[in-house]
Amino acid sequence: MFAGLLAGSTAADPDERPADLVEQSDPRMLRVKQFFLDRDCPAYVYADDFIQAADQNDLDWRLLPSLSFIESTGGKEAHNNNMFGWDNCKRKFRSTREGIYTVAAQLGTSRLYRDKNIDQVLRLYNPRREYTIAVKDVMKQLGPANLALQAAF
Repeated sequence: MFAGLLAGSTAADPDERPADLVEQSDPRMLRVKQFFLDRDCPAYVYADDFIQAADQNDLDWRLLPSLSFIESTGGKEAHNNNMFGWDNCKRKFRSTREGIYTVAAQLGTSRLYRDKNIDQVLRLYNPRREYTIAVKDVMKQLGPANLALQAAF
């Protein structure tokens, strides 16, 4: 509900990214894509963007897809390219990709969110206890936080 109210700078234009930034066999990307495909959510096409944006901003790889699922059912109910309900759904993005990278940058680097654990981030994003529980439930469904490390061994 209160997400992004104190947001500062935005991320660089994500539309300038080179293709294949995320290894297509990255198990995190495969999990995100499959999670959304299994639920017939349009966000599956952004699986690599969720992972890349999270990695660029030192976020848990599961946070962005989980927020998008809770806020807009993985893009089914997104308005103005805003899958995250950012700024009480008032924020308009030029593209969905811009929304992903902008929200990731705010969650990772803004004064309001940086250096906070996941529970603190989620309480700031939406103070309702049920919200934190719902987002963390989706995160658990996606897999463990260290999935990429587990796959590397």
